[in-house]
Amino acid sequence: MMWDEKFETMSTDEMQAFQLAKLQETVSWVYEKIPFYTKKFDELGIKPGDVKELSDLGKLPFTVKHDLRDNYPFGLCAVPMKEVVRVHASSGTTGKPITGPYTADDLNQWTECMARNLTAAGVTSEDIVQNSYGLGLFTGGLGFQQGAERIGCAIIPASSGMTERQITLMKDFGTTVLFATPSYALTIAEKAKDLGVDLRELPVRIGVFGAEPWTMEMRREIEERIGIKAHEAFGLTELMGPGVAFDCSAQDGYLHINEDHVLAEIIDPVTEEVLPLGEKGELIFTAIQRRAMPMIRYRTRDITELKRETCSCGRTLLKMKKVLGRSDDMLIISGVNVFPSQIESILLDVPEVEPQYVLIIRKKGYLDALSVDVEARPEVYDLGEEKLHDVEKEIQSKIRGIIGIGVKVRCVPPKSIERSEGKAKRVFDARKM
Repeated sequence: MMWDEKFETMSTDEMQAFQLAKLQETVSWVYEKIPFYTKKFDELGIKPGDVKELSDLGKLPFTVKHDLRDNYPFGLCAVPMKEVVRVHASSGTTGKPITGPYTADDLNQWTECMARNLTAAGVTSEDIVQNSYGLGLFTGGLGFQQGAERIGCAIIPASSGMTERQITLMKDFGTTVLFATPSYALTIAEKAKDLGVDLRELPVRIGVFGAEPWTMEMRREIEERIGIKAHEAFGLTELMGPGVAFDCSAQDGYLHINEDHVLAEIIDPVTEEVLPLGEKGELIFTAIQRRAMPMIRYRTRDITELKRETCSCGRTLLKMKKVLGRSDDMLIISGVNVFPSQIESILLDVPEVEPQYVLIIRKKGYLDALSVDVEARPEVYDLGEEKLHDVEKEIQSKIRGIIGIGVKVRCVPPKSIERSEGKAKRVFDARKM
């Protein structure tokens, strides 16, 4: 199914002509309206008229996260506040929050992108949707909400938390689609099991999840525990929120980018050289239809690759490989680059443990050392220390064999790791404690 067949199946030539026109409009807009970009362009000796073809995108300056924090809250807003109809913001856990102002047209565009995303997952106007994302400053909850409203679904705005009530609502209201972070979907599944409720016997058939990296193994775990088909929504506060990219029925490890709204590039994160399709590097996005706060060449820190092909679902939209790690989330242990998602994939392949884990970084002499706490399944934990030691050795061996580093693994009691109602916190840096 498609929501907007015109753009989702547009030829490459037509799409690139559309993109160029929108890029030129946006470059002129930010140069005129946002002093930050005026100064950036002038420093590089660039004028809006210099953008004559899409390849000229590479001449434009990058925008990075600290630029948004330095201009907090509305220094990068291109319209007066009387034209802003909503403001979202990131959590701000690593500094000042990232703000996202929207005009009415920005919200409409975002809603259309989310409607595409949800339609690709199989959501229709016949569905009863339970929105278990937090409804607030975080873009996820309301982004999903407005996409489902545009499609015409019956929506249960449950928000996150009160997990037992989530299960009651699923049973009593006949929920057919679940929206949540993947880690909270697992929390719901675990609580349902504790309550003696088999979610696989309920009408719920689809889950659309996002807001945090999750592996293919995590997808399969969620599908098995809830009895659904799990789909992905990818996005970031700086661009619009969820709906920047999405998967489809193919689920081939790639996501379709809504490229009539965002231009994507891949660069070498060190040299900043633009890389050709098919090469792995850092993902860069430029918003080409947004008006309140368009981003020019925003460095996402996500590591991925792009390819262009007609998908088996019929879409021609540019595809990005599923993001499993960010360059700023990457851990360097004993000189080896490690992404938390690599550890997750290994743990989810071990049947004796639950998909609940934390990674702890400590100082060992002059080096950093990584340890992994993972919950043993109840029936395994009850077998005693010898069995747990065997499982720990197995996981340590798998990590060393696949990633190439030695880590200390500890099987901890069931339900001893804090559960998430939103984005899961998987990495704890004990060096800062």
